[in-house]
Parts: sequence; structure tokens; C-alpha cells
Amino acid sequence: MTIWRLPAASAERPHGLKYSLYYGHNGVRLVGYDNEQGKGDHRHYGDREEPYAFTSVEQLIADFLSDVRKLRSQP
Repeated sequence: MTIWRLPAASAERPHGLKYSLYYGHNGVRLVGYDNEQGKGDHRHYGDREEPYAFTSVEQLIADFLSDVRKLRSQP
């Protein structure tokens, strides 16, 4: 997990943060949350990529860890 506080908020990052949360195995991303420039806040879960509604850092981390737990509990 890496979270940066930006010098200023922007239209693309109104919360003023840049972040990248990654869980993977053997170099393959299984779960990821980030806000790459041009894409905004979004999450990766397996092969899916979908928008993510950022509300707070605490919720971001909780949602990420919840997805990791769900994935790890699958057979």
C-alpha cells in the first residue's frame, strides 16, 4: 500500500491523494485499488476493473482488505 498526499487537490483527485494498493502473487495482480491519472478512482478484482467511490483513506483500506480476504477464502 502506498498513499501520497499531493500538494493540491485537482478535478481528477479532489481528495488530494494519489494511491496504489496491490495484492498479487507471482507478479500477477489479484486485487488492486488506485487512481492512475486519466482513470480516476477505481479498483481491480481479478480480470475486472471498475470505478471506486473514494470516501476516506480508512474506508479505502477497509475495502481493499475486505476484497483480499474474500479472494483468499475462495477455494
